[in-house]
Amino acid sequence: MYRRLSVFKLFVLASCLLPLTAIANLVQAQEVNVYSARKEALILPLLEKFKAETGIGFNLITAKADELLKRLESEGHSTPADVFITTDAGRLQRAKEAGVLRAVSIAVLETRIPPNLRDSENYWFGMSRRARVIFYARDRVEAAELSTYEALSDPRWKGRICIRSSSNIYNQSLVASMIEAHGVDKTEAWARALVANFARNPAGGDTDQLRAVAAGQCDIAIANTYYYGRLIKSSRESDRKVAESLGLFWPNQDGRGAHLNVSGAAVTQHAKHPEAAERLLEFMASAESQTWYGEVNLEYPVTEDAQASELLKSFGEFKGDDLNLSRLGENNRAAVQLMDRAGWR
Repeated sequence: MYRRLSVFKLFVLASCLLPLTAIANLVQAQEVNVYSARKEALILPLLEKFKAETGIGFNLITAKADELLKRLESEGHSTPADVFITTDAGRLQRAKEAGVLRAVSIAVLETRIPPNLRDSENYWFGMSRRARVIFYARDRVEAAELSTYEALSDPRWKGRICIRSSSNIYNQSLVASMIEAHGVDKTEAWARALVANFARNPAGGDTDQLRAVAAGQCDIAIANTYYYGRLIKSSRESDRKVAESLGLFWPNQDGRGAHLNVSGAAVTQHAKHPEAAERLLEFMASAESQTWYGEVNLEYPVTEDAQASELLKSFGEFKGDDLNLSRLGENNRAAVQLMDRAGWR
């Protein structure tokens, strides 16, 4: 007589029929180990949503981007990491060149993420877009005075520009994009003139540059838009006042567009749970995840069906550079050497 077997009995029966390695893989597939350079508050809720939707558990380790890359390199085959999440295409390219990422063929990502926002060989995928633009003191600079990144080399800005150091990957990628647009010689000439216009020696992060403009130490700063957004949303009145004193300008709108970069994700070369890792990347590229992530981290989605936050919309529409971001990593070495020759410290 036919009887329905319980889920437990079916599992026991399957266990008798499957090789031990297959059983181990079945169990292991129910978790994914993540190394993330994004702060826990920016990635943990997304992982919890992923677990609730898929039933796949996770283990999360967060640290600075360069520390995690060195850890992946030193761990080699023994690394527990399945997914590497980090900021900037330059860092993602470094990870690819270090041999710690694997190329994957994920139809969903290849369909949803534009080619210029992912590695040309599918070693990494952009998961959010970030724009590096010009900020200015509203009481000392008119927006009509601004135009392009290139124009910041004009002597009229001598002693008026604040920017981070040349060791900052965001600036390295900006210079790498200019190398792609103009070549090394012209970009180096621009960098030398830009350095001559610095109001002070580079120091601090992007937020420090914005505060320096508000404090009158300089009139112009180059920074990523989400730092400005954080000041606007800050619970501290002093931060909000800094934001109120600044204007945001989208450069190069009559040319190649504003410089864009990404935060991205990749499956590691020695992933023990590759299928779960791929499912996580697919989840991160979903419209729901993209919209949520943009709201929380104040970065722009990479997919067309996700909505930018109301705050980002308030920054205005803009034209972004559609350069394939793999070139930022490929030009990184030349950019660093160029900045050093130009005296950008």
